[in-house]
Parts: sequence; structure tokens; C-alpha cells
Amino acid sequence: MVFEAAPASFTFEDAAKLISQIGILPLAPLIPDHPSLKSLTKEEDWHTDTELDPWKWRVRFPAEGLAAYGKFLKKKAVLVDREWFPYFSAVLGNVRTFRERYSSGLASREAHVILEIIENNEGIETRQLRAEAGMKAKEKKTAFDNALNELQGSADIVISGVQQRLNADGAKNGWNSTSFETAGHWMRGTGIEPFPGTREEAVLWLKARMEPVWTPDAMAWIHKCWA
Repeated sequence: MVFEAAPASFTFEDAAKLISQIGILPLAPLIPDHPSLKSLTKEEDWHTDTELDPWKWRVRFPAEGLAAYGKFLKKKAVLVDREWFPYFSAVLGNVRTFRERYSSGLASREAHVILEIIENNEGIETRQLRAEAGMKAKEKKTAFDNALNELQGSADIVISGVQQRLNADGAKNGWNSTSFETAGHWMRGTGIEPFPGTREEAVLWLKARMEPVWTPDAMAWIHKCWA
């Protein structure tokens, strides 16, 4: 299946319809022979703070419960349809709980610390999270970023939104700050049930959904990620 942007501006509703059909939509080109939000939209619509700004949509999707958002694949930002997400997260690592994986040496100490903070502060923004994790020092930024990527890569956490940075006078100051919540919290809040089966069953479900709408190259790429 070939996906091309229409001559008219690609809207949020267009993106929502497409995600419901193909399940997984990266923000930027990532999967071979597969669309991305960047490839489907007009360059001039980005960062305009209008209804046609795809940068705004990335947090509108999880806020409306239509798709999960996070750096789920290759440390790159991806939107995953709400129906697909329980199976997708099971494939990435959530059949076993994080603590089971941590006890088996399959997760880092930094990720363990950060996940506990997020669990106790659902929707926490990045600066506060980094401070509470004791990782504000410049030399700890890489470890902090790696832990966030690890937790997103296993679908233990999702990006839930952004918060505007304000100065002491309450005025806007700098870039917005990303907020995080656990995947389980987001799913409960949007009425999504976790997948109770095995990882192998989740892979089969996803494969059956992908085959009619994904190209062979795209499917080969995603299955290599899951191998």
C-alpha cells in the first residue's frame, strides 16, 4: 500500500484515520516504505501553533486517547493506535513487568529509579523528574536520557503531554517541557485493557493486522526490531 499526502493540507482527522488503519505512524521517516507524519504534511505547517501544526498533534493524540506517543522504536518518536497498543507494548516488553525484568538484570538501575518516580507522580515533567532522580548534574544527563529511552523502548512509559516553561514572573520562558506517565496509567485513563496473552500471540495479532496494509519492506523492518 502506498501512502501519499493529498494536495490539500493534511489534517489531524486525516492523521487519526490513517493511524487507525496502519496502527503505527512515526513522526519522522523511520520505517522503510512506510509513511511518517513528516512525509504526509506540509513543511510550512510545522511549529505554527495552528490546527494544522503536526507538532501539536503529537500530544493531542494521547490526550484524546486515540494513540499512544513515545520513543518506542529505535529511540524515535512514534504514534501507536489505541487498539494496537496493548499488543505492541506486549511485544516490546510488558508481558513481563518492569520489576521482573529488573530482577533478572534486563533493566538499568537508572530506569528503575525513574520509573518509581513517574509511578508516584503520573504526568511529571522532565525538569522535575530529573531533579527528583538526583540527575540534574550535567554529567548525568546522558544517563537520564538513556533511562527515559529505555523505559519508552519497553513501553513502560509514554509521553503524556508538554508543559510550558515559565519564569518567576509567570511568563513563557524557553521550550515546552515533556511530561511522562506510565503506560498502564494512560491505558486505564483511556479505557484500554492490557493484553493478557503471550508475546508470541501479540506478534501474531500485529502481523495479521499489518499484512493487508503494510509493505513487505516495512514488515521486514519491524519484525527485525522485534527479533
